[in-house]
Amino acid sequence: MKWEAHVLLVVTVVSCIVFIVRLVRRGQLRAKYSMLWLSIGVVLVVIAAFPRVLAHLAELAGVQYAPIAFLLVAMAFLLVVAVHFSWELSRLEERTRTLAERLALLEQRLEERTPADS
Repeated sequence: MKWEAHVLLVVTVVSCIVFIVRLVRRGQLRAKYSMLWLSIGVVLVVIAAFPRVLAHLAELAGVQYAPIAFLLVAMAFLLVVAVHFSWELSRLEERTRTLAERLALLEQRLEERTPADS
């Protein structure tokens, strides 16, 4: 890859990191998710700034073409993120169902205590 492409990649990743920090400061992204994205951003900056790191890691993994190693790592990361978000969604769905049931029971108790308007 040419040095211009590395510079473009570094600028792009740094811009994404700044965007993530701004989302956290505005309260639009929770800190626990921002840490995940920021750590990936730091790794990407290192890989973009020092392309020999990726080539060395690809060689260690037995991958002959370094960009393919990068794509494999990116796909694995996206799979982990998808599984994590599915777990979070399932957990929140369970909490929502439990809260709806509790609210229904409280409303029923309230209706039993107050006389009907007849």
